[in-house]
Amino acid sequence: MSEARYLAVKLLNKTFRSGSYSNIQLSGGLDSSDLSPQDKKLCSVLYYGVIERRITLDCAISGLSSRPLNKLDDVVLNILRCGIYQLKYMDNIPDNAAVNESVALAKKFGKTSASGMVNAILRSFIRSGKNVAYKGRNSYESMSVEYSVPAELVKSLMADYGEELARDLLSNALEKPPVYMRRNSLRCTEVEFAAALGEISAEPDTPEDCWKASGGDVTATEAFRKGYFHVQDKSSQLCCMALAPTEADTVLDICAAPGGKTFTMAELMNGKGRIFAFDLHDKRVKLIRDGAERLGLGNITASAGDATKYNSELPQFTKILCDVPCSGFGVIGRKPEIKYKSLSEFERLPDIQYAIAENALKYLAVGGEMVYSTCTLRKAENEAVVERLLAAHPEIEPAELPAPLDTVGSCSASIFPRYFHSDGFFIAKLKKVR
Repeated sequence: MSEARYLAVKLLNKTFRSGSYSNIQLSGGLDSSDLSPQDKKLCSVLYYGVIERRITLDCAISGLSSRPLNKLDDVVLNILRCGIYQLKYMDNIPDNAAVNESVALAKKFGKTSASGMVNAILRSFIRSGKNVAYKGRNSYESMSVEYSVPAELVKSLMADYGEELARDLLSNALEKPPVYMRRNSLRCTEVEFAAALGEISAEPDTPEDCWKASGGDVTATEAFRKGYFHVQDKSSQLCCMALAPTEADTVLDICAAPGGKTFTMAELMNGKGRIFAFDLHDKRVKLIRDGAERLGLGNITASAGDATKYNSELPQFTKILCDVPCSGFGVIGRKPEIKYKSLSEFERLPDIQYAIAENALKYLAVGGEMVYSTCTLRKAENEAVVERLLAAHPEIEPAELPAPLDTVGSCSASIFPRYFHSDGFFIAKLKKVR
């Protein structure tokens, strides 16, 4: 198993140095390796686990190391992180194996002089009962260590929503995220869908045609090849329900790639009406076209376009989905590297989001409805942008959200995992009344 651990440390070194997306880094590393399926699984668990729990792991190491973390060699630090992770979170790995493999790794990376320190720190962690100390910290710092998120993000979430909801989001992000599928009712019955999933087990969920999967890679099934479904979190499906497009509508999806919401809306429209789906980059537009072709959805027109610039050649639309670029803090369970970004990196986002939403309103016909949505839970990117729109545009008014979103809010909803067992999400509905 040492090769799996070696690759995990190697990929962690690259990821923390470059700040690249974890899924791309891991996929590339595994594809170019000769690891067995079992070793690939161990490498994946270690790699994602260390990224997910980095702050917690670093707290444990700093309490046991005589040297500050910033004085430790990057490779040695990642070996220690992997070692502590195995000891604390992987019950299937014996303590001795975790320690001995970590010491061997240090030598394999040419860090023989640090192997004694690696051994001492890991064995001290075992003797301490594998506890990570939170004592002497304020509530933000304590939650930061407990949930492995920067203290400034904890503080921001608590300021916006209070401790209870902040804990709901952060604790859920440390659990394995569910896999939801959107059944393509235009292509298959429920019986045909279930039969084509093979060894994948699935059960119906809410809303209608949402299914929860377990037991393997859903995209490797006959059902996926035949276009019987697309993978889509429940919160994104609820977003489409909020807009509620019908076959009589002309719909604009202004920031559409990779196309999941476009596909769901096209299916809600029974493959009729028209959906214009745009994204800034041609490569991402291709994802929409390929997905629409696989699903057999002929009412989608996908093109490249800048969401902040008005295109006078487009028609007026009766329904618009404005799912804007955001900080992504609602999906940190799926993309753990996002949570380590400084909030200062997102300072310009509300202005960009407002510019996109304001441009989208120019396309909205009188009597038409628009949904503004994000996959984050920051009021600066959500409620504040919507309030700014309403203040500047007297021609629009808040519109009622349909069930089950109406249980969370009347015209806007901040969706936390506890409500629908979904990703974190924000949905607001607006209507052009004049």
